Amino acid sequence: MRNKRLLLYVTFITGILLLVMSLTVTAASVPRISTDELKTKLGSADLVVLDVRGNWDWVKSEEQIPGSDRVPPGGANQWAANYPKEKTIVLYCA
Repeated sequence: MRNKRLLLYVTFITGILLLVMSLTVTAASVPRISTDELKTKLGSADLVVLDVRGNWDWVKSEEQIPGSDRVPPGGANQWAANYPKEKTIVLYCA
C-alpha cells in the first residue's frame, strides 16, 4: 500500500514538472516585441493588437493601446480563430 502511494506521488510530481517544463519552452519560443518597435508598427494593416489583461487590471487602467481589441486572457481557444494567422498578432497584458 505504501509503495503504491509513493508511486502515485512520484507519477503526479513528474507529470506536473513535465507540464511546467513544456509551458516554459513554449513561452520562451514566442517572439517578443519592444514598446518602441510596436509604436512604429501601430496602424499597420498587418498588425493585430490584443489586450489580454484581466478584468481588474483592465478596469483600473486609464490607458490602452489605440486600435487594440480586448479579449479574455483565458479564452484563447474561443477567440484565436477570429484573427488571421498571416497577420502579426501582439498580445499585451501590462
